[in-house]
Amino acid sequence: MEVYLDHAATTWCYKSVQDMVVRTMMEDYGNPSSMHRKGVAAEAYVKKARGIVARQLKVREKEIFFTSGGTESNNLALAGAAWANRRQGNRILFSALEHAAVKEPMKRLKEQGYETVEIPVDRQGVLSLEALREALTPETILVSVMYVNNEVGSVQPIEEIGALIRENAPGALFHVDAIQALGKYKIHPARMGIDLLSASGHKIHGPKGVGFLYIREQAKIQPQILGGGQQSGMRSGTDNVPGIAGLGAAVEEVYRDLEKRVDHMYHIKELLTAGLNRLGETEKVVIHGMSLRAGAPHIVNVSFPGIRSEVLLHALEDRGIYVSAGSACSTHKRQKNTTLAAMGVDQAQRESAIRFSFCEETTEDEIRYCLQELERSVPMLKRYARR
Repeated sequence: MEVYLDHAATTWCYKSVQDMVVRTMMEDYGNPSSMHRKGVAAEAYVKKARGIVARQLKVREKEIFFTSGGTESNNLALAGAAWANRRQGNRILFSALEHAAVKEPMKRLKEQGYETVEIPVDRQGVLSLEALREALTPETILVSVMYVNNEVGSVQPIEEIGALIRENAPGALFHVDAIQALGKYKIHPARMGIDLLSASGHKIHGPKGVGFLYIREQAKIQPQILGGGQQSGMRSGTDNVPGIAGLGAAVEEVYRDLEKRVDHMYHIKELLTAGLNRLGETEKVVIHGMSLRAGAPHIVNVSFPGIRSEVLLHALEDRGIYVSAGSACSTHKRQKNTTLAAMGVDQAQRESAIRFSFCEETTEDEIRYCLQELERSVPMLKRYARR
């Protein structure tokens, strides 16, 4: 039996997405900047996808800019906002749980003279609103907060954060990394006080290599990729029509019957958590993050102290079960788990943490099989580790 429980890393594509990508690669393959019929047909796919995304977010179409994915969207938002607004100040705030696609640009901005301030989180991975309030000053030009953490599934109070920023630093831009939140929550940037919002296609059953950045019309952003002036000059380069069209199809489908999809994921999460708690009656098991329904519906992060993450990961892989030992973007780097460290989790638990993540088609039988193999593998691996 093959069980894929690494959907926070990437997802398979919907059939509608596959069909759209093939069509725009093999039939309507024109360059959308060309003036002939093939180009006009290709441009229509881009326009349709932009409309789908804009309607779902309840924003203007001209506020949606397509990118190569979440990392580029985050980089454009952060560097673009910092460089465009430097005359107003140089203070930038970000949460301690941010993805490397935010933390690494922050390091670069610090090297360039910006003051970057990390806002702490609690044991559940929730941003301290009091610390954020104290850190907001008239010199603050940008605040970046991840909506849903990719490793533990903690969900931030985005609307409250937006309100705090407007009250205490009204000139600051609010950037939200929504890469793990899109397709799990209804997101309306204008109502939530969001100026910039990053998203990625392959987290919602769309293609890899495509994403988008919402930029509120009034937000000042300096382009980072220069060239032919595509996308109103904000992101030059020939539009990735198959990726963009596929992303539009994915957004359209993932929000169809959203409540039903999310309820199923929470049901799967509850089934997995209940099984982990039963295993915890005989073996030490520590589940991280927020309570069941407070956290994201598709992520469970758990430590099995005494077993290194990689060892358990490969033991499950041998049984056809695919999970993660952390962010897929960082697992090839020998570094500590900064997310769990920021939450105050000790080293032994950090080194034994596994992430299970699922989608609306994950089945009860798959979870039962996974739990069965955990019940078999965990005691055996712990005995082996003690030798």
